[in-house]
Amino acid sequence: MTSRLDLIIPVYNEGENILPVLRSIEKNVKTPVKVLICYDMDDDNTLPVIKNNSFSIPVEPVKNFVKRGPHGAVVSGFRASTAAGVLVFPADDTFNAAIIDSMVARQNEGADLVCASRFIPGGCMEGCPFIKFWLVRISSFCLRYLAFLPVHDATNGFRLFSRKVIDQIEIESDIGFTYSIELLVKTHRLGWKILEVPAKWFQRKAGESRFRVFQWLGPYLYWFFYGFSTTYLIRGPGTVRLRSPDSKKNQDSAGALPSKTYKETHP
Repeated sequence: MTSRLDLIIPVYNEGENILPVLRSIEKNVKTPVKVLICYDMDDDNTLPVIKNNSFSIPVEPVKNFVKRGPHGAVVSGFRASTAAGVLVFPADDTFNAAIIDSMVARQNEGADLVCASRFIPGGCMEGCPFIKFWLVRISSFCLRYLAFLPVHDATNGFRLFSRKVIDQIEIESDIGFTYSIELLVKTHRLGWKILEVPAKWFQRKAGESRFRVFQWLGPYLYWFFYGFSTTYLIRGPGTVRLRSPDSKKNQDSAGALPSKTYKETHP
């Protein structure tokens, strides 16, 4: 089966969660898909579960070669991916696999980035800790209605990226899930098409979340204001840093890739 979609799942000891997640993907996703399980350490308890079970879809482990943590795991998955669409999927999510085909349909409509939104009809966010809930809601509200980003949920890491986004936009972030909001505000500044679909979110019941509100707040705020500067300082596509054409061959590590601005690569 040729993969139309590479589905990246960053894991950290998700042995208790990963099997029902993969079974849900098998059952609900019709798009030809390959799953990349992106991990930090060889003793991660997710790996024996993958090894000791069989699946109707390709499931491949990808070791983080960048920097320990979710950022390095996801970026390693990006670099290992080859499909036209690349979707980052939560390692504890057994309830959203059914919307993956609709996200691919939005990409087929020309979207370069498809956001899974918890804040539009059909979506929800339940059981979230108080501080995290309000930080997420307020930041998403401001980016939608004050900075005019075309999405209602700017912070959800559950997102589908086109091959163009993955191959052309340089990721300057190096911590947590900040790459996700970075790619969103850069795609917006480039004027590429962004769409959204409703998604559900429930507080995890097993395993450890690697979301660190205050540790990542500074990097998040940088890209938050990047979104505002696009609108109010009229920063155009020429200010977006892109990967150079040969950076895939020459990269020593993700996050330190040779890059040029959009203007330099699109004279």
